[in-house]
Amino acid sequence: MVLTEAQKKYLRGLGHGLKPLIIIGESGLSASLMSEFEATLSHHELIKVSVRVGDRKARDAIIEQLCTVGSAALVQRVGNMALLYRENPDKQKIVIPRP
Repeated sequence: MVLTEAQKKYLRGLGHGLKPLIIIGESGLSASLMSEFEATLSHHELIKVSVRVGDRKARDAIIEQLCTVGSAALVQRVGNMALLYRENPDKQKIVIPRP
């Protein structure tokens, strides 16, 4: 999913007050964490993920893997926090402005 800058700006505004729903520690991505990530993203559409692993390259790799596996779009990444969005066609909660 590719988002325009206007759509990302809108989603950043919505995500500003959110708390991280998924926290990834030193153990990395496990099967149970991936299933929880999938369920949470389907339910909320816009989630914050806290990635608390070693260095920046490792964090970037985990965020990229989450986006790829979950078919999600990275809205914003600040430090160890990532804001991810994936539209749920069955139960759409967030209506983003269309380009």
